[in-house]
Amino acid sequence: MKKKAKVNASILIIGNEILSGRTQDTNTSTLATWLNSIGVRVAEVRVIPDDEVTIIETLNFLRSTYDYVFTTGGIGPTHDDITAQSVSKAFGIKYQIHKEAFKILEDYYEPGKFNDGRKKMAWMPENANLILNPTSGAPGFNVENVFSLPGVPSILKSMLGGLTNRIVGGEPIKSLTISLRTVESEIANSLTKVQNDNTDVEIGSYPFFHAGKLGVSIVIRSADQSKIDNCNSQILKFINEKKIEVVDR
Repeated sequence: MKKKAKVNASILIIGNEILSGRTQDTNTSTLATWLNSIGVRVAEVRVIPDDEVTIIETLNFLRSTYDYVFTTGGIGPTHDDITAQSVSKAFGIKYQIHKEAFKILEDYYEPGKFNDGRKKMAWMPENANLILNPTSGAPGFNVENVFSLPGVPSILKSMLGGLTNRIVGGEPIKSLTISLRTVESEIANSLTKVQNDNTDVEIGSYPFFHAGKLGVSIVIRSADQSKIDNCNSQILKFINEKKIEVVDR
């Protein structure tokens, strides 16, 4: 059987509210988890302001570097929602009313409530493919390998199911977490040896503080379950030798 190619993506979070700290970004976690499950590895995440030149320059770099780019934010009805216009300029295509999106929004709102701000959400790059929105009506869109989604976490999450068949991934990324009652310095040398002996597996260590005590979670990630199992055995071996407690989190 032919092995699936490795597929990667970048996430571009657009919004001054994220950079100012007024709004917490949870979309990165949602997108990365979903992409991993369909075999797409997130290789880079960037957070940038609502600035047209910055969006265009960043987008052009990312779309030429990665298989997929997912943008979040900036496709709403207000003056600072400039993602759709910026995507149009990045691709050098016309920014105009998308007839299908206009019809969806017109049908969604009650008569007299489809105002100019809401009509703005029907403006997109010419011939963009729509990403349907089962939560609030306003669709996202995609042009070539760029997928533009809203910034509101619950709405973004509800739209991912409709995208699954449009993203071609590789082998789904599997993971295993081992949580220990220890500190990183205690396991650093042993863990480095396991990583050096298994260079095609991603192994990370992440300190945590739970129930008043320090601990470390070791996360093993690979598309190959047997490689995860092998690393798990090697890690458990040195954990037992050091008499380190394994804990549930």
